[in-house]
Amino acid sequence: MTGVRCMLMRGGTSKGAYFLAEDLPADPGERDDLLLRIMGTPDPRQIDGVGGAQLVTSKVAIVSPPGGPDRDVDYLFLQLGVDEPTVSDRQTCGNLLAGVGQFAVERGLVPAGGERTTVRVLLVNTGAIAVSTFATPGGEVDYAGTLAISGVPGTAAPVELDFTETEGSVTGSLLPTGNIRDNVGGIEVSCVDNGMPVVVARAADFGVTGYEPVEELTGLGDRVDALRVEAGKLMGLGDVSGSSVPKTTLVAAPRDGGAIATQTFIPVKPHPSIGVLGGVSVVTALLLDGAVGHELLVRPPAGEPIEVEHPSGTLGVGVEFDTTSGTPRVARSTVFRTARKLFDGIVFPRS
Repeated sequence: MTGVRCMLMRGGTSKGAYFLAEDLPADPGERDDLLLRIMGTPDPRQIDGVGGAQLVTSKVAIVSPPGGPDRDVDYLFLQLGVDEPTVSDRQTCGNLLAGVGQFAVERGLVPAGGERTTVRVLLVNTGAIAVSTFATPGGEVDYAGTLAISGVPGTAAPVELDFTETEGSVTGSLLPTGNIRDNVGGIEVSCVDNGMPVVVARAADFGVTGYEPVEELTGLGDRVDALRVEAGKLMGLGDVSGSSVPKTTLVAAPRDGGAIATQTFIPVKPHPSIGVLGGVSVVTALLLDGAVGHELLVRPPAGEPIEVEHPSGTLGVGVEFDTTSGTPRVARSTVFRTARKLFDGIVFPRS
């Protein structure tokens, strides 16, 4: 049986298989079929593959040399289904992004740059550029460190992720409906795209507090799906019934010392945490005067990150606006994550 070179990595609060593009078929159909067999999809347990039986562990990062002069590598993200044989490129993943720079150094695409290395990454799914900075003492990637992130046991080396040009990454506009606030099926929402299309609504409008354990929110799936399908049309995304975007995030006042409490659905299942770019888009929305949930946000002192509470802990996000034109534009977004190499070798797909 012919295997495929693969590195399994944890990136942020996700886990995925990282590949060089040259190690996979060039034809997208052949590539996707191979990846489904590698991951063990379709099967709710993914027992015959390397998937972890959850959407957050059924992910793929494909990294290639840069296709242009403004970056160091190109990164294509693919979300694979678990129960269903689906492969989607309609979104990117900021969590797996946390391991892309290190993978590029490990595979020799980018040389280590001293004690710390900075890699400019094109997010192929959206066209945005992200800058990843991480530890490389002695010219080797060092995954060990003291930064703890919610949802991940232990500590690891920090990875600084700076995002620019993420505004309207999928829809073409920061406010894809043209409004800061919309009414969808009797629910007030704010639809924002700053790296990830997100529909923000108040938890109270769904009859919940926003502090429930994740498993208690599964019954909201049909209502969340109805909301996001209608919102998807308003956002110019067409029929999103078979897509994982837009994401839906319910917000409530913070209760654990953070800035806002969140419950995110991907696309209709409650998420155990919150995605990196999903968190960035939610914070962007909440910072806009008049947006749904704006009144619930507790702003930290100037210069400190906005701590987003989620079921597994918190995510620190920084969003800077450029207001020189009179209309708020996103200048820069920053988050800190960690990543760790779990396995490097050959993976053998189901025949």
